[in-house]
Parts: sequence; structure tokens; C-alpha cells
Amino acid sequence: MLAIHRSSINLRHVQHVRKAVLLTAILAGVALVVLGDSRWSGSNAIHEMIEWAGIAFLGVCILGRTWCSLYIGGRKVRSLVTLGPYSVSRNPLYFFSIVGAVGVGAQLGSMMLALAAGFVAWLVFYLVVLKEERVLAAKFGIRYRQYLAEVPRFLPRMSLWQDSDKVEARPSLMLRTFFDACVFLLSIPLAEGFEYLHEIGVLPVLVHLP
Repeated sequence: MLAIHRSSINLRHVQHVRKAVLLTAILAGVALVVLGDSRWSGSNAIHEMIEWAGIAFLGVCILGRTWCSLYIGGRKVRSLVTLGPYSVSRNPLYFFSIVGAVGVGAQLGSMMLALAAGFVAWLVFYLVVLKEERVLAAKFGIRYRQYLAEVPRFLPRMSLWQDSDKVEARPSLMLRTFFDACVFLLSIPLAEGFEYLHEIGVLPVLVHLP
């Protein structure tokens, strides 16, 4: 019980660090959006295509994270989850969050910002996962090390898919994950608002992003 408690504390600390770093990255991104605009603004077709692709990524992020919570549902420390999305990726929740970050960056109509947002999210989650892996390896031992060796860290390998006829779900955690993921959608009205302020000259455009 003490080992489980210590693992829970360690993972909570890691998650606090992750949230702090992500918040810093988000604030930096907002500053870039406030002062920058897409170089495709004059080409509505390309600009709109990037934005709509970003919206699709946001949808995949929300649905994907909710789907993952059906399997993990508060069991990250209590048991080793290796079925469903966790059979093809060790960190599918983080994978879908990276997809969401790309979608957020695309709302400005900039491919560079979309890729940069995805890279920053990947880097943050990569550093977090390195710490999580040490905690989980100490908790689950050889079973987890075998899981590490067989299943990719982020990018799903669908040939590994395994599932079960029954899953113990916690609806409250699923709903919480769904609504947390919906925060990504705020990037849509925010980006549109900043674009409008750029158009009417209220905000200066100091950088044009490809």
C-alpha cells in the first residue's frame, strides 16, 4: 500500500509539472497569435483549408481522449492497462493531446504554428513520460518492462491491437476527460477574434507565419 501511495504522489507531482510547462507554452503561443498572422490570410482557400484541418484534429483529440478514459479510468497506478488504445500505444491520451495541439496551432491558418504547437506538446509529454515510466517500472516490474519493449511510446501501431469483451468504466471520469478536452475548442473563437482584430487594425501584425 505504501508503494502504491508513493507512486500516486510521484505521478501527481509529474502531472503538476506537465501542467505548469504546458501553461507556459500556451501563454507563449497566445502571445505569438496576438502579434502574428498567417501569410495565407490573403489566400482564403489555403487559410480555410488549414483551419478546417485543425478543427478535424480537435475533434479527433476530444473523441480519442474520451475513448482512452474508458479504459484507463483512474487505474494508471492501481493496475497495468494494456488493452484497447493502450495495446497499440503506451500513452494514447498524450498522443491525442498532441493531435489536439496541432489542431490548436492550425486555427491561425498557419502550418508552421500547427507543427510548432504539436512539437512543443510532444516535447512536454516526452519529458513527463520518461518520469512516469520510471515510476511505473518500479511499481509493475518485469510486466511493465515487457510492455515497454513491445508497445510504442506515442504513435499507435495498430497491428498490436488487443481488446476485451468487457471494460470497467467510470462515467464521471469519462465526462471529466471529455469536458477537459473540449477546452481545446476555445482556440477556434479566440483565433477568429484575433484575426478580426488584425483585420481592423486594432492589433498590429509583427510577424507573418507560413
